[in-house]
Amino acid sequence: QVQLVESGGGLVQPGGSLRLSCAASGSIDSFYVANWYRQAPGKQRTLVASQRDDGSTHYDDSVKGRFTISVDLGKNAVDLQMNNLKPEDTAVYHCNIQMWQYNFWGQGAQVIVSS
Repeated sequence: QVQLVESGGGLVQPGGSLRLSCAASGSIDSFYVANWYRQAPGKQRTLVASQRDDGSTHYDDSVKGRFTISVDLGKNAVDLQMNNLKPEDTAVYHCNIQMWQYNFWGQGAQVIVSS
């Protein structure tokens, strides 16, 4: 089993930046997809960004050009760089790694974008 712990959330003003990090307790060398999801209050969890083991990435239209996902196998971590944040980006952000036959989740990191 691999445990995931997110960090880097917080309160930021509109237009600001945050970098979320998802640290794995073990090797993620065998991952085939790493995802960041978010869930805003009263809404369903939605996929924000993905990176596959071939390096290809996918972003939700709402974050394209502002968010960047990166997988660091040396650090066993998955990061999400978020720039030009907007109030509608306010949510709890969850890291997800699919590896072997398992689906691993972190506990979530709160991001609040407000002036």
